[in-house]
Amino acid sequence: MSVIEKLRNARGPLFTFELLPPLKGHSIEKIYSTIDRLVEFQPAYINFTSHRNEITYKERPDGLLERKVTRLRPGTIALAAAVKYKYNLTVVPHILCGGFTKEETENVLIEMNFLNIDDVLALRGDPQRGSRVFIPEKDGHRYTHELVTQIANMNKGKYLEESLEETSPANFCIGVAGYPEKHSEAPNMQTDIENLKRKIDAGAHYIVTQMFFDNEKYFRFRDDCRKAGIEVPIIAGLKPISALNDIKMLPQTFHIDLPNDLVSEVRKCKTDQEAREAGIEWATMQSKELIKRGAPGLHYYTLGRSDNIARIVRASF
Repeated sequence: MSVIEKLRNARGPLFTFELLPPLKGHSIEKIYSTIDRLVEFQPAYINFTSHRNEITYKERPDGLLERKVTRLRPGTIALAAAVKYKYNLTVVPHILCGGFTKEETENVLIEMNFLNIDDVLALRGDPQRGSRVFIPEKDGHRYTHELVTQIANMNKGKYLEESLEETSPANFCIGVAGYPEKHSEAPNMQTDIENLKRKIDAGAHYIVTQMFFDNEKYFRFRDDCRKAGIEVPIIAGLKPISALNDIKMLPQTFHIDLPNDLVSEVRKCKTDQEAREAGIEWATMQSKELIKRGAPGLHYYTLGRSDNIARIVRASF
């Protein structure tokens, strides 16, 4: 059953979470261990992030710099397939604009189709490290709505090679990202929601939000989407505070605000473990209110840690 089918048929909010593929050379067993702690809560699906190639420079013996292109976390599709068949769970790999051509994207989608993985989260992706602006690959997508259009075209049996005959349509359920505090590159909230509507009009079925720590921002965002004619389900994305440095790192990295009450509580903490407990308490409060006020699903950004998520879900659902 696809994500949108689960959302339409659910009698209550869905519980879902996101995992990162292991670093190159590391084992899949840590992923399995994380899932084992959360599978008892019957997740509706698991997201798996995708990561573009990174460019690094290594000094050569002659003093010149050698450019090297590498991918630190490969294996998104293979990992998703392994989890799907080990746990009999719905898996949702991320598909990015950044770092991929249209043909590479089509080939990945064909592989997913062969593996019977019919759910995707379509994202633009971040700019290349060291760059302040997003630069697409040559013959790649600049905007997410273009990527969504390509996936939606495959659902109609339309591939990049127009001369193909008797093609089989795919059946992808497409999720996209939304930003309750607007995307960092959008000039204002109205423009950002207009961009989001382009993704929905292109064929996306549901929205998962960026993390937020003030529930009112989610509800305001949901209302603004509805006023703009966006009627698809909007899943709330949550990330528990897990370390003292999070109150500095998260706003810088994700361009979000933290409520002063939360910041005050974390500043009282003397250790990361105390900050983690404060984060669990805050995320539990958020979760309970979101469920009470009708959020169709709660999606947790785990960053590979699951003990805190298990406590939050156990207390909230």
